[in-house]
Amino acid sequence: MSLSITVDNMVVSVEGEVDVSNADELRSALDRQLESNVSELSVDLSQVPYIDSTGIGVLVGAAHRAGERGVRFEVVRPQRNVARVLGLLGVSADLNVREA
Repeated sequence: MSLSITVDNMVVSVEGEVDVSNADELRSALDRQLESNVSELSVDLSQVPYIDSTGIGVLVGAAHRAGERGVRFEVVRPQRNVARVLGLLGVSADLNVREA
């Protein structure tokens, strides 16, 4: 499945499966937003049915870079199975996961 990333103001919306084959696309999109001097950044995962460890690493790395820049970072509306994996890996707090 291909990955689609759209950016609208301070929201990066992701559609498709995030895995090792396309995680660099997500990393690039997040880095561009962080470099544009935003005050907050939300990553909408409502259309992501699957994310592997590489994709999760991209999100955690972006969250840390955001924190270093004083940017509020959050992951919003992850699908149930994605939210479960984030919770099992213990990164929900780092990513400020907001399910609604």
